[in-house]
Amino acid sequence: MFSLNDILQQAQGGSGIDNLAQQFGISPQQANYNTAVSYAGSPTAVSRGGTAPAGGYAPNGFGLHDVHGNVLEWTEDCWNANYNGAPSDGSAWTAGGCSLRVLRGGSWFSGPQRARSAYRGGYAADSRSNMYGFRLARTLP
Repeated sequence: MFSLNDILQQAQGGSGIDNLAQQFGISPQQANYNTAVSYAGSPTAVSRGGTAPAGGYAPNGFGLHDVHGNVLEWTEDCWNANYNGAPSDGSAWTAGGCSLRVLRGGSWFSGPQRARSAYRGGYAADSRSNMYGFRLARTLP
């Protein structure tokens, strides 16, 4: 069975990146984001100006590719401004402002401060952009 990741899966999968890189600024060699912008001393470079091929960057500590930047990824969760009342069992949060859904992780257009799995925003569920994508999760028996 395949499904969209929920917020928790997305955050956990993205956390496999080198913590020092996140604390001191991500580099253009680690993710596809707007590299013309510096954040917390991160280096700048000429931006790609679009998406990179899947698997174009080295995997993180969990073996997942491209979890930061490239495209904002849809999650199964409805938008809620904070985590008060979120399911405690790790399941998708399908109550609340369901006219908006959660996109996470920054995109090729985002600055480095948003090119991280912890970044999230609420977007209309029918929004479309070349900056949006998704990652499927597989439930194993």
